[in-house]
Amino acid sequence: MNTMKRDRQFRPLPVPSVDIQGLFGDRQEAICDTTAETLLDRCVEAGMVDAIDVSKPGPGIVIPIQPWGGTTQMFWDSDLGKSIETVAYSLYRRANPKLEARVDEIIDMYEKMQDADGYLNAWFQRVQPERRWTNLRDHHELYCAGHLIEGAVAYFQATGKRKLLDIMCRYSDYLIKVFGRGEGQLRGYCGHEEVELALVRLARVTGQKKYLDLAKFFIDERGTEPHFFTGEAIRDHRSAEDFHQKTYEYGQAHEPVRDQKKVVGHAVRAMYLYSGMADIATEYNDDSLTQALETLWDDLTTKQMYVTGGIGPAASNEGFTDYYDLPNESAYAETCASVGLVFWANRMLGRGPNRRYADIMEQALYNGAMSGLSLDGKTFFYENPLESGGKHHRWVWHHCPCCPPNIARLLASIGSYMYAVSEDEIAVHLYGESKARFDIGGTAIELQQKTDYPWNGAIRFDVQTDKTGRFAISLRIPEWADGSTLKVNRKAVDLASVTIDGYARIERDWASGDHIDLDIPLSPRALFANPLVRQDAGRAALMRGPLVYCVEATDNGKQLNAIELTGNLAAAKTTEIAELRGAVAIDIPVKRDEPDWGTALYRTTPPSTKKGTARFVPYPFWDNREPGEMLVWVRAGELNGE
Repeated sequence: MNTMKRDRQFRPLPVPSVDIQGLFGDRQEAICDTTAETLLDRCVEAGMVDAIDVSKPGPGIVIPIQPWGGTTQMFWDSDLGKSIETVAYSLYRRANPKLEARVDEIIDMYEKMQDADGYLNAWFQRVQPERRWTNLRDHHELYCAGHLIEGAVAYFQATGKRKLLDIMCRYSDYLIKVFGRGEGQLRGYCGHEEVELALVRLARVTGQKKYLDLAKFFIDERGTEPHFFTGEAIRDHRSAEDFHQKTYEYGQAHEPVRDQKKVVGHAVRAMYLYSGMADIATEYNDDSLTQALETLWDDLTTKQMYVTGGIGPAASNEGFTDYYDLPNESAYAETCASVGLVFWANRMLGRGPNRRYADIMEQALYNGAMSGLSLDGKTFFYENPLESGGKHHRWVWHHCPCCPPNIARLLASIGSYMYAVSEDEIAVHLYGESKARFDIGGTAIELQQKTDYPWNGAIRFDVQTDKTGRFAISLRIPEWADGSTLKVNRKAVDLASVTIDGYARIERDWASGDHIDLDIPLSPRALFANPLVRQDAGRAALMRGPLVYCVEATDNGKQLNAIELTGNLAAAKTTEIAELRGAVAIDIPVKRDEPDWGTALYRTTPPSTKKGTARFVPYPFWDNREPGEMLVWVRAGELNGE
């Protein structure tokens, strides 16, 4: 495969520059209809808004202090920040004066609560002011700052209102004074990474490099010796050995980031750290960070990732365990972790289009992340198992409600993940009905994508420009997309001759009326796991395009483990399921154990089987109909045509 130098800088399009329709548009409509308001309502019900209202008494400890020395109440600012970000994106799609007014009231409360020096945190101003900056390892102060920063940037971009942006700039300026290598400054960083990538977003929207420098400081300091968390604990009269998880691997602070070679610890923290590292690698053209990230990427995607793009199999640490430990029914695979993987993958594309990152971004987005939001936008998954006996369902809220606003803000801003731009190139990372606006060298360009992807693989791009200009358009050709074809103005293009790092790069003088036709076959295919993944031995997963498919009891009856995938995948038939928003289901020949076992627990003869058909539906849409069993990895018999 041809490769491109990575000294380029690609940045995502701002959300307002992309109009979304199709499947992602449907998800955004649900967010506009219900999710955005639901997030605010449930933040109010939980007491989060009262906690920042200085006209009312301080809330006190609403959620009890846990053995690790803190409470999820400490994170409330982050939930409000992500909810504000979600509302911001929804307002761009559809005006909602009532919802906007509610956010403006919250922003006014934050303005009144902010200290004169710029500090802003509901818990450490209103509940435990004496504990400010005493436990960065556990108490999430900078994490909360990061999510408020991201909410501020989004709200400014969507509405043009600067109040929250100015509030968070004041707070960030204060952070620059508190943290650093100078006398009297803290050489620390947050136990839960997030502020790093938020500061990059703030720098990009304000043009202030000082925020980039602070993000780089946090990344460079992480894991260095003498270890900040150890010294911090001693200064705070806490045990430096007896703490939550009892290892600095939990927060990826066990060694300097450039020396880390294995993905360990809490999955969401890891993804946010790597996202920030990738942003800094792009902004500073830092090959040392990129090289470390490439090693970590391979470690994750070849040894520790579910076929859905879910990551972090264990509930005990909300994170990683051993290589190839990927249990299905007990899979934690937190929605936030897959959202974080999408973040990281997208930022790895900052140094140039590369299929190895974009394919995983698509896989995690459609399956590991999008599954976290119900089709009506009202209920959520925190964990995303690949097998259920019928007891795993979406919930209304959670004592640590990080996932609902996280998946909502991702889907509401998906245009930024679909397209990126450099000085002379447009990169299309994801496919879906949309219209994107770019500026390259002073030339205004509109690229309209017409497609029913991921249900249909025919994709057309129409180019409109205010003047003829020379630039490149790079289109991702998924690794699984055998037989893809490409035409420019109806003239066939040899994909092999123009493909670089898995992207078809078309550089030419573009004019209004030019168009591209890309056709990606969407044939069902069976995937088999590495034999070291013991839980998937003798089983196969079914995919079509970017989507993982599963069987549900509502289509196939109970005892899904009795199904054996067999025969020719080419014989599969597709049909639209109206109650799943027109999603394409796959009906495929299978064998199934007969329910003739009797009462014996064991016997000397296997069950008899009969031929039949099983219906597979997209995994991200499961548990949107009648409750019941679900299974991704089905028993694999003799297969051909995969």
